[in-house]
Amino acid sequence: MSFEHIFLFFLLLVPFVAFSFLLLTNKEAIERVFSKKVLDRIKINDSHMTARARKVLFLISIFFMIVAMAHPYIENSKNKVKLSGLDVLMALDISGSMRSKDRYPNRLEFAKIKLKHLLDAMPEDNVMLLAFNDSIYMISPFTEDKDSLKSVIDGISDKYLGGGSNFTLLANSAKDILKDKSPKILVLFSDGGEKKDLKGFKDILKENNIILYTVLIGTKEGAVILDNKNNVVIKKDLAIRTKVNEELGKISRETGGDYIIANYDNLDVIKLLLKNKDKYNSVHSDREIEIDERVELFYYPLIIAFIFLFASMISLPNSNSFKRGK
Repeated sequence: MSFEHIFLFFLLLVPFVAFSFLLLTNKEAIERVFSKKVLDRIKINDSHMTARARKVLFLISIFFMIVAMAHPYIENSKNKVKLSGLDVLMALDISGSMRSKDRYPNRLEFAKIKLKHLLDAMPEDNVMLLAFNDSIYMISPFTEDKDSLKSVIDGISDKYLGGGSNFTLLANSAKDILKDKSPKILVLFSDGGEKKDLKGFKDILKENNIILYTVLIGTKEGAVILDNKNNVVIKKDLAIRTKVNEELGKISRETGGDYIIANYDNLDVIKLLLKNKDKYNSVHSDREIEIDERVELFYYPLIIAFIFLFASMISLPNSNSFKRGK
């Protein structure tokens, strides 16, 4: 038998011993007034159990509670479990240009729909989600709980949109997050940003063997950029337009990945996934983790503790008191 929190057991044992000593040596108020001989003559016994016995039972109950808190268990064996899914890092662009409306109702909401479609097609995969503009925000750590992740995605609204797309910052974050993963996969939902924003992005990905898949959000015709009040952004008396930047798609293919310009077909992102996922199965199928199989024992001392606690509180009538009453 082993204890998961053996340190906690010894830590609580010290105050328990001190408390036990004080409880057992402390006299009741009436015992300080009358001697034991006098108390024996005037006391009416209506219980089989003395006060001291009750205290002992109560202390035994506390002791077994401490044992339960130490979490005893018996370790049986270690089982190796194969992991069939992939570890995938996803990133959602939340720069100001994602407010444009060349995709209904706007690029952000359209990207969220596509992202959730892709999650539906990845039930066994372990997904982490970032949002990025001038900064990086972790939306979710690696998880297989796609329903919870989709609920979090629903909470990303256009009030969070702003700034530019710092792809270099994203690449450096992906490098750190994926450093122990194999293969290293980044799936990006973005309108592509400006060409100057992509400077250095490709180099970091290629240096760290990160495979980029891009779901481009927007159209080649483009649309005007809107501010946070949905007013057209004007610069030098001209409305600023933004269109999808396929340069990001070229970077995807240079890193060994692929890209699509998302449309209103519900299967477009799923086709992107299925087209490429099979080639990673052989790499990932050999990954195993060890899971300890053990028998939990903490509930046994917990049950014993409650039995002794209950016994210390009940009061059974003494048969001698019935005889006196006759």
